[in-house]
Amino acid sequence: MGYPTDVLSHKNVESDAGAGASDLTVLHESAKLIGQAATPEIAISGTLRLMSQMLGLNRGRVLLPSTTGETLQIRYSYGLRDEERRLGVYKVGEGITGTVMKSGQPAVVQNIDEEPGYLFRAVDRETLPDGMVAYIAVPIMDGNSTIGVLAAHRLRMRPRAIDADLMILRILATFIAQIISISNLIEERTSYLQEENRELKDALQHQSGENNHGILGESQAVRDALRQISRVADTVVTVLLTGESGTGKERFSQVLHLNSSRRDQPFVAINCAAIPEQLLESELFGHERGAFTGASASKKGKIELASGGTLFLDEIGDLNMELQSKLLRILESQVIQRVGGVKDIPVDVRIITATHKNLQEAVNKGKFRLDLFYRLNVFPIHLPPLRERAGDVRILASHFLLSANREYSRYTVFGKGVMERLETYNWPGNIRQLENVIKRSVLICLDGTISIDDIETILRQESAINEHLEAGQSSEMFSVGRSVPVDPPDEEVPSTVPFSYSSGASSGVATNRPYSWVRKDEADSIAQALKHTGGNKTRAAAILGMSPRQFRYRLEKLGLPNNLSREG
Repeated sequence: MGYPTDVLSHKNVESDAGAGASDLTVLHESAKLIGQAATPEIAISGTLRLMSQMLGLNRGRVLLPSTTGETLQIRYSYGLRDEERRLGVYKVGEGITGTVMKSGQPAVVQNIDEEPGYLFRAVDRETLPDGMVAYIAVPIMDGNSTIGVLAAHRLRMRPRAIDADLMILRILATFIAQIISISNLIEERTSYLQEENRELKDALQHQSGENNHGILGESQAVRDALRQISRVADTVVTVLLTGESGTGKERFSQVLHLNSSRRDQPFVAINCAAIPEQLLESELFGHERGAFTGASASKKGKIELASGGTLFLDEIGDLNMELQSKLLRILESQVIQRVGGVKDIPVDVRIITATHKNLQEAVNKGKFRLDLFYRLNVFPIHLPPLRERAGDVRILASHFLLSANREYSRYTVFGKGVMERLETYNWPGNIRQLENVIKRSVLICLDGTISIDDIETILRQESAINEHLEAGQSSEMFSVGRSVPVDPPDEEVPSTVPFSYSSGASSGVATNRPYSWVRKDEADSIAQALKHTGGNKTRAAAILGMSPRQFRYRLEKLGLPNNLSREG
């Protein structure tokens, strides 16, 4: 039977002067394999190869439990044929290998020919060298649990002490345990994400069969909105989509377009609030050469580009009175004039509009034309806020997690209680806000699992943002001689997650963070974010919904101490 390590003779002193250097080389290269190898197969097989070539520990093999856990099988090896690997199967407690698995203790067989417990199952005696052959097997431990066995042959009569080989095998078994644990964790999370992905694909295919074109949600509120869209999709009636910012108005307008006879023609979307008023007319109607300084050539506008198809005008309530008049003419006569032009240009365009404002109230205040309101409001469809879409948060959050993992090459999963917390939040920013929160949580979580603390940190920041928006930017501004924008005005820096949920197209895609002002009361939030991330400015910026450049700019303008911004 094999001898445990406490009965080995230690009188054999290492006589090979280079053995210590070989040991260190093997350990160094094995450690590098853990960090650099793309797969467990590469890392473990490379380690077994080093054992053979550098230390003379031949025919190394790693045995792991089968799916049932009743037997051990050779999963990785070096120097064994495929047939030998196939034959190397042991019940737990059977032979030297099975005994090591069961007991969790290493074993050394100094002469396999004299050990009745050695089974010669994987490798025939005729295959092994003549002379005395030893066999060493050590457990692969994950904490206090034995998860496998690392074993190898060696020639017994060597100047190198056998207990030195046992020691390095035990160290390498620790390395291999780490590789296996990491691989199992990735496999577990990948399996979880694949299952989530399969469920979402099934839901998407089911909904696509209903011509929903990728709108996720099973709530009655969403079904009602989609049912209304299906009724008017293949007509020429003008549709007005209403609802809070971030409810997916552009996505619903795309569904309407794709279900119409214009589906093979252009779909053009423009956000009336995102373009400066002095540029919006040219963007919509185009311009003739020489119409204004810099107009060196004629240019078609969005309306002409959409001819034959659909034009989606988001935030229609932000159009000035002059452009409202011109839009009314399009609806009535289907003709336009470019800026600086005098010729009528016929167009064939279906117009879908959207707003989060109360247009009736705007009419009463004289800010919106009554005749245009009646032309746009022929068939209004209200899109429900996320808080009224019972059950849809879970579906959308899973979808956004999968998307963020693909985008950032992560294997992040939701921790215990996170989904329930997401479902209880009010979501004033609706779907766009939910997507940004999920993306941010993927970026800031440290161990691949989004925790309740991660979500609560982000939601606190979200609540602060909403309070500032509701206050109408009435809080005190901070300046050094003058008001200071978040970024220098000559360069806009895109943010991973937008600061405001009332600007940008409702496409579910992160938009540039609009300019705002540096406020004194932001210092505490910045300090808390840095503390949470251990001083890492990039992660802290993600928590606050800023780009790293915006974050550094605020640090400088607020005059925060240097030790707050030290990278962790």
